[in-house]
Amino acid sequence: MIPAAFDYTVAESADHAIQLLGEYGDEAKLLAGGHSLIPMMKYRLATPTQLIDVGRLDDLSYIRRDNGHIAIGAMTKHAQLETSDVLAADCPMLQHVAALVGDPSVRHRGTLGGTLAHSDPASDLPAAVLALGGTIVAKGPNGQREIASSEFFTGYFESVLAEDEMIVEVKVPAGTAGWNYQKFNRRAQDWAIVGVAVADGGAGISLVNMGSTPIRATAAEEALAGGASIADAAALAAQDTDPPEDLNADGEYRAHLARVLTQRALEAANG
Repeated sequence: MIPAAFDYTVAESADHAIQLLGEYGDEAKLLAGGHSLIPMMKYRLATPTQLIDVGRLDDLSYIRRDNGHIAIGAMTKHAQLETSDVLAADCPMLQHVAALVGDPSVRHRGTLGGTLAHSDPASDLPAAVLALGGTIVAKGPNGQREIASSEFFTGYFESVLAEDEMIVEVKVPAGTAGWNYQKFNRRAQDWAIVGVAVADGGAGISLVNMGSTPIRATAAEEALAGGASIADAAALAAQDTDPPEDLNADGEYRAHLARVLTQRALEAANG
């Protein structure tokens, strides 16, 4: 299908992009890698009249150590995460998860900031950032603010980002030990039918495609912190979730997968 008509502007800087967002309001969309937005536009699920291209902002493409955290620019591509020596040493789960996103063409165009802003509950990297206890740095006309990943996602393709804000950086803790990511799908490049990210031995457990947002398996986390066995904690993984039902799986099957994959991820993270 062909998208509805739109105007196109290349942002010269983050401040320029924010200025344009303020001018065009809800008629504008930021374009980074384009692998999420363009298909939605082709299916007329999104019909912006103004596209603001931020994909050329090289100053927002970096991965560096920063006072006990890893700071990652919003325009950093998945392929850069996949090959980063910094992540290999200090946050290997994020590197591993990035390598599982789509195929090479997607990973060489898709950006971390774009993936988080898109807020797809079936996406891998948002769940990884959530399990790691990451922070999203957003910038708008009134300056920057830091948003805990646990407070960022609000609904299906929705987040707390204001219409005139953009993600400029993502921060994740350095040196997180005891991690694992389990992804169940039909083909290697597919979205996860269910996925589970475990960080810090189980202090952070997040679920992919088990609700309208990436979600923390808080009942499992709390049980594990209280001394429960891995099996008993994993049995609670699907508690308070609302898994979708589609051609791939119904809700009951997804709940079963969440429990099984959580147990596998916890055993691997603590093995």
